[in-house]
Amino acid sequence: MNRAVYPGSFDPFTNGHLDITERGARLFDELIVAVLVNSEKNAMFSVDERKMMAREAAVHLPNVKVMSFDGLLVNFMRREKSRVILRGLRALSDFEYEFQLAQMNRQLAPETETFFMVTDAKYSYLSSRSVKEVFSFGGAIQEFVPPGVFRRMRERVPPRDLS
Repeated sequence: MNRAVYPGSFDPFTNGHLDITERGARLFDELIVAVLVNSEKNAMFSVDERKMMAREAAVHLPNVKVMSFDGLLVNFMRREKSRVILRGLRALSDFEYEFQLAQMNRQLAPETETFFMVTDAKYSYLSSRSVKEVFSFGGAIQEFVPPGVFRRMRERVPPRDLS
């Protein structure tokens, strides 16, 4: 089985993440969306909430599984018997950071390969951080996130009206 892992914080899961997930699901027999447990980041949503949002957004993709992991990605991959890391690239600035990660992962686990997928142009500016920032100032984010994510964000943080 050709199994890939798409890791990330996904706080929150955006339409850009969904785009990479859908396209990755077409390329691999199984795609694991792996939600990172990172205690150093001040996340808006818990790991369980982020997993639930990703599962809900990808419910139409039968070969996508959503899990969480703590620690080194390569250890998670070994446990899940995957040798492929799927990463999305929005801009050249992403590439430099992702290239370094790919090289480190390759050094730690020579059996792994990193596949870079260029995001759809309509999501090239989109990040979880920008979604949270726009939302916190009362901006409309419905076109940036799946409906379930938008609903949960409205429940979590009522947007400010700055008019």
